[in-house]
Amino acid sequence: MSDTPQTTTPAPGSAPSAAASSPALPGGVVHELPADLAASLLADPPTAQLWRGLTPLGRNEFVCWVEDAKKPETRARRIRRTGEEMHEGKRRPCCWPGCKHRERTGR
Repeated sequence: MSDTPQTTTPAPGSAPSAAASSPALPGGVVHELPADLAASLLADPPTAQLWRGLTPLGRNEFVCWVEDAKKPETRARRIRRTGEEMHEGKRRPCCWPGCKHRERTGR
């Protein structure tokens, strides 16, 4: 995996998303930023700016937390809470043990 944070890009042949028409938002070190989370972040410029201020590992934790939801309503709640928690000053999701997909070396 490269040191460059991943950004959202539309799938080949798909319509451009809100993320594609706006300045790209970075993803995490392991996870790419999902389109629904990107759309939520881009809907509120101050929230998007907070997202850009997170470290790649911090962004990765929020993305993994959102993607780990099993039910659509849990995923929607976690997307909403991502913005709320960042506005509360949190740099990682509250009460989340951490991304199980990344190596403990930080990559």
